[in-house]
Amino acid sequence: MADDLFDVTIVGAGPTGLFAAYYAGFRGLRTKLIDSQPDLGGQVTALYPDKFIYDVAGFPKILGKDLVTNLVEQAMQYKPAVHLNENVQTFSRAEDVLELGTDLGTHRTKVVLITAGIGAFTPKTFKRPELDKWMGRGLHFAVRSKEDFRGKRLLVIGGGDSALDWALGLVGYASEITLIHRRDQFRAHEDSVKKLFSSPITVKVFYELRTIRGDGQVREAVIFSNKTQAEEVLPVDAVLAFLGLVSNLGPIREWGMEIDDDSIVVNTKMETTIAGLYAAGDITAYPGKLKLIATGFGEAATAVNNAMTYINPKASAFPGHSSSIMEQKEKAGAKTS
Repeated sequence: MADDLFDVTIVGAGPTGLFAAYYAGFRGLRTKLIDSQPDLGGQVTALYPDKFIYDVAGFPKILGKDLVTNLVEQAMQYKPAVHLNENVQTFSRAEDVLELGTDLGTHRTKVVLITAGIGAFTPKTFKRPELDKWMGRGLHFAVRSKEDFRGKRLLVIGGGDSALDWALGLVGYASEITLIHRRDQFRAHEDSVKKLFSSPITVKVFYELRTIRGDGQVREAVIFSNKTQAEEVLPVDAVLAFLGLVSNLGPIREWGMEIDDDSIVVNTKMETTIAGLYAAGDITAYPGKLKLIATGFGEAATAVNNAMTYINPKASAFPGHSSSIMEQKEKAGAKTS
């Protein structure tokens, strides 16, 4: 039942939220996950399931969808309640119980852990009708499957991680790939930039997109040098534009926590400025914050272990070593069987 009292309710079921659900179960806490998306995995599932991720400990590289599969398997060991396609809207407190109101009902909990990534997100478009009209006809702002581009001539636009990761990831699928960037400095990881320039991808810096041509489907892209204004016509089958994401905290912004831009301010325990509310992952802000999946995992463990002491002041924030705890659980299970 949605109105049962849970120990921890996690808002956001991306990688950080899934690992938090595992850790809460590991600590013996009754746990619930709520996410507005139809599937577990958050931004990874929604935007780049077929993209390789290179900076998760223990995996030299792993597809986004495979990382999510592993995280789901890990989290579901402790059978958290899962509510998908549900939008969290309101927060209130009734004595020691926190209440979350959604578009589908009310959820009661002792602690709320917000792991909503960048909040509600949508890929940025060009905001130029003559370009955006090609969406669904060869213009893409996100990639769901590499197979959609097998054998095609591609123009990739952008200089960040998404642009370079997808350009590199589609080598071997696409017949030709050209990447353009409006300057010669890239925001992507240094290693990705090195791989880009040693790959078969044609790279054109100081180039931008002027227009797209076609016959109902993309057939040509007109690009131009922003230094000389000289134009070049590229025969292409698809244009992949990675212009960033538009994020919005939505109703969370109105809950009364300290907000810095579109991020929730937390302390070293991942506590927000409201007792019982914790946050972890990309949605948080603190000095030295790095928005990486790798750091999100550590923040999830920090938040859950400190939430444990909030729920039970006699408990220790340090959980002990996982191998020792699992051995104790196995022994306890053997005695009761």
